[in-house]
Amino acid sequence: MIGYHFTNGTLRDGSPIPPVGQWLRFDGPVVPCKSGLHASASVLDALHYTPGNTLHIVELLGDPLVAHGDPTDKFVGNRRRIFRTHDCERLLHQFARQCALDVIDLWDAPQIVRDYLQSGDESIRATAQAAAWAARDAAWAAWAAARAAARAAAWAARDAARAAAWDAAWDAAWAAQRDRLAEMVRLEFLSEG
Repeated sequence: MIGYHFTNGTLRDGSPIPPVGQWLRFDGPVVPCKSGLHASASVLDALHYTPGNTLHIVELLGDPLVAHGDPTDKFVGNRRRIFRTHDCERLLHQFARQCALDVIDLWDAPQIVRDYLQSGDESIRATAQAAAWAARDAAWAAWAAARAAARAAAWAARDAARAAAWDAAWDAAWAAQRDRLAEMVRLEFLSEG
């Protein structure tokens, strides 16, 4: 399978990252999250397991190749090689800001927060973060009070319907973000040549 794998300066076991094209081999039992060589089919799934900003496009083979998660979010095998490597720190910051901007209208965000999310200007990041935390604390208190009142009056059927709607919305948002990040990575790699 062709997939994605994030690293920091080394592999998880501390060994160096192999050069592009060199096969890594793992001898031993292949067990998701414990042993073997891992990769995800989507960049967004790989992001769940990232120890750093370096993204590798890899080929993963296995005897066996084992899927993990429900839905599957990674695979583990016993052979992996890197096709391409890219430092994605800037891209990941941009992606995070875009995700936040997607939902900014759901809360009364201070202007400094909007300014930072739109510009990425690091000189205002700390001020924006402090303003966001203050707004979050106020919103959390209001939400907790409203939730307590709503729960007291809620019916079980309404709660079930709300949960189903939330799950559907979450699934749709997840798919959209997965596609957005995949396209951002594709464009980043294309710009490298």
